[in-house]
Amino acid sequence: MKVYSKTGDDGTTGLYGGDRTSKSSARIQAIGDVDELNAIVGVVRLHSIGDPLDATLSKIQNWLFDLGAELACPPSGKFQVASLREGHSKFLEDSIDSQTAVLPELKAFILPGGSALAAHLHLARCVCRRAERSVTHLNELEPLSRELKVFLNRLSDWLFVAARTANMLRDVQDIEWTQSEAL
Repeated sequence: MKVYSKTGDDGTTGLYGGDRTSKSSARIQAIGDVDELNAIVGVVRLHSIGDPLDATLSKIQNWLFDLGAELACPPSGKFQVASLREGHSKFLEDSIDSQTAVLPELKAFILPGGSALAAHLHLARCVCRRAERSVTHLNELEPLSRELKVFLNRLSDWLFVAARTANMLRDVQDIEWTQSEAL
């Protein structure tokens, strides 16, 4: 199988089931943002080898690929894929609760940073929020499964808490925001 097909040379791309759409469409924007999120989670995992967070990050990468497949199935398309269920978000919520139970109480806003793993988790959180905005925009044009939006919202929360956990496990302090002085 060749990597290049030349079918996209006209500015369109194929969806699951064979339909074609503009590469600038809201659907392709959402798919691309979810793909970018998955790629940054891959970068995060370079720093999580041997870390307790890595097993969940591995699951998240697979779930994001599933989410992308669901986005690649327009309502009018030949195929419909329902990839994420309430259980996926519940898994993230349970993990958030477990991590939060052992983390120091949050008393200030946290700036991205600390350990390399935490900094990359914060970056993934930002990319997740962008993917969430793209999926929300697509949903305004063509209704999507509610669970896709819930999952991305919960995932950004998980990434924030995981960044704090990564710092704690490395005995690195979270960086607290302090109000800037007037210049």
